[in-house]
Amino acid sequence: MKAINIKLFRDLNKTKGQAFAIIMVMAAGISTFIMSLSTLDSLKLTRDAYYLDYRFAEVFASAKRVPESLRIRIASIPGVDKVETRVVAGARLSVPGFTDPITAQVVSLPDLGEPAVNRIYIREGRLPDPERDDEVILNEVFAEAHGLRPDDRIEIIIKGHLKQLRVVGVALSPEFIYQVAPGAIMPDNKRYAVMWMSREALGKAYEMDGAFNNVVLTKTAGANVDDITQQLDLLLEKYGGLDARGRNWQTSHRFLKSEFDQLEQMASTFSTIFLGVAAFLLNVVVGRMISTQREQIATLKAFGYSNVDVGLHYMGYVTLIVLIGLALGVGAGVWLGYGLSEVYMEYYRFPWLEYELRGEVFALAVIVTTIAALAGTLFAVYKAVKLPPAEAMRPEPPAHYKETLIERIGLKSWFSQPTRMIIRNIERKPIKAGLSVVGIALACAIMVVGIFFRDAIDFMVDIEFGLAQRQDLTVTFVEPTSLRAFYNLLRIPGVEYGEVFRSVPVRLRNGHLSYRTSINAYQENRDLYRTLDTEHVPFDMPKQGLALTEYLGKILNVKRGDVITVEILEGRRPVLHLPVTRLVTQYIGVGAYMDINVLNRMMREGSAISGVYLKVDDIYQDRIYQELNDMPRVANSDARKNVISSFYETMAAFLLIYVGFISVLAGIITFGVVYNSARIALAERSRELASMRVLGFTRGEISYILLGELAVLTLFAIPVGLLIGWLLCWYMIQNIPQDLFRVPLIIEPNTYAISAAVVVIASVLSSLAVRSRLDHLDLIAVLKTKE
Repeated sequence: MKAINIKLFRDLNKTKGQAFAIIMVMAAGISTFIMSLSTLDSLKLTRDAYYLDYRFAEVFASAKRVPESLRIRIASIPGVDKVETRVVAGARLSVPGFTDPITAQVVSLPDLGEPAVNRIYIREGRLPDPERDDEVILNEVFAEAHGLRPDDRIEIIIKGHLKQLRVVGVALSPEFIYQVAPGAIMPDNKRYAVMWMSREALGKAYEMDGAFNNVVLTKTAGANVDDITQQLDLLLEKYGGLDARGRNWQTSHRFLKSEFDQLEQMASTFSTIFLGVAAFLLNVVVGRMISTQREQIATLKAFGYSNVDVGLHYMGYVTLIVLIGLALGVGAGVWLGYGLSEVYMEYYRFPWLEYELRGEVFALAVIVTTIAALAGTLFAVYKAVKLPPAEAMRPEPPAHYKETLIERIGLKSWFSQPTRMIIRNIERKPIKAGLSVVGIALACAIMVVGIFFRDAIDFMVDIEFGLAQRQDLTVTFVEPTSLRAFYNLLRIPGVEYGEVFRSVPVRLRNGHLSYRTSINAYQENRDLYRTLDTEHVPFDMPKQGLALTEYLGKILNVKRGDVITVEILEGRRPVLHLPVTRLVTQYIGVGAYMDINVLNRMMREGSAISGVYLKVDDIYQDRIYQELNDMPRVANSDARKNVISSFYETMAAFLLIYVGFISVLAGIITFGVVYNSARIALAERSRELASMRVLGFTRGEISYILLGELAVLTLFAIPVGLLIGWLLCWYMIQNIPQDLFRVPLIIEPNTYAISAAVVVIASVLSSLAVRSRLDHLDLIAVLKTKE
């Protein structure tokens, strides 16, 4: 082995502390990049394979009651491939040992064979026997939430009739990957169930013999979904059709797509930030570390090694570090990516996971990291090799002496000699000091980004479920009903107060822009459910026109005073032209609002209501639930505390799990950056510090000079890092898809404090490691002159 190659391994061993810190920074950046993108790719690949294998529908439609004979005409619509007509029934059920109300959606299965569309995946058990009318299959998330297995018994109420059912299977469906009750915005696996029964059994129970009320279909390649839905609406119109829609509007797929879009934006943003920060730090740190070996480079040249040999030697040195960092980063990224994908499988119920690391993701991580490291290496080596060997073997000459700005303005007497040395060294080498500040600031910034989502989510909950929604229970009826149902609820013991609301599905249009949502109408003088303006102040419903959420206003490109077209999608389906009277703040969901009396008049339906918000006494909770279970008009009842819990378990968990991984990796990068800055500062100033020891400075004084400089740079870097962190958070929320919920830019003082504290702790630990080396500084070895 050549002597220069032996030197390579000796150098690596001698600088193993700095090399380890560089490897950790690199590995953290690469693992974040690979973890984020591989998790997203794997979830998308799994979803698409599941959709294809189990024939997920591309068009969905509902109606009141449609004769089965219409199936032939639906199948003949141009572009339609496969058709499945079904009975879908709302129901209530009870599970032993659980007192809260449970609502369910019961879906029919063909009596013979599997569904042509939306097949189900049997996780456990079997399909229902068409000869029996008491067998049911449960969706896996509900079965797990209650510990239900095949052969367990449940009670269900369909059309007011109590029925005992036996569970014969547990299943999954591409239609209910994200299982959300109709009208809800959060899953509640304990209080909402999806189940399947044979077509004949459910048809009889729901009084739908020879008819269907739901149809799903797939299309042929190249067919247009809009053309199919228009034709389907025409066929179903006289049967009470409720607006056919494509897959993009199907509840589960829409929620899933929105969350994947959010994860994609977060993954690409976080990955770019982390890999970019790691690449920048790697370039700076490697360059500074090699610049400390200028004397060794000169010695190699003096012994006859060419500039190319020297360059290849140091490139090999850095390549070894890069290869180790890449190996650790890729390995950790794949392990974390698979683990994170498995965690998300608890929330998105796929039958299997197809984990994938795309070659281009791996290649991009390798290329960016390698280029950053080698660019820093070549720049540092070039600076050293361009000097003649005799000059390079001498220590770098000290900077030209001049007083610092602080000394020139008359503050010299305020500072001790060691303190003036610190200030002088920083002022004389502003580029080096600036790079150190930027490196530490970037480490601080990614800590801010990693933590701030917790603040934003807590703020959203406080606004939506503290200021706006103050009810204890939300009771929704099977269909619009009269005020008599409201007064019946008020008579239940324990109900203290109530407010009514009306909700109707609509399509809002402004020119070529349109959006399907609901108009939610409320009574005057509300206290339980309050709408908030852009300043989070409650306001009364407009007597004319609509109030829109700010985000919906952006989608439709409307502002206050503009007139939009409102197509009502139920009842007589009137088409109205209404002005936008106000824009409101709403972080969860997208909707429109108006006064309930105005909406009732437009619908020509009298004093109809869709549901009631209730304030109740907790002591009577179980009795209230029992009363609600006995009311056939009640579709479901949601407790506000359960909605909050579901939010944290789903939406918040979706973000916080990912952010938790990011925070740990950000901490690793922070420590690696600060430690490397301290170690390189020691390498750069070891001769100077040793000279001061010989001149009589104590260990404490030279430690103060070196570590004091690091402390000053860290103190400068922290506010810069907090500002950069704020800017990165702002950039992220501007680019996160906002269909499901809008993340506000809220960063609490605690987040800034924690981020700064992590940097300070990393600085202290690094200082302690460097301090021990200062205590054992070999004065003779450092000061001896090479002849």
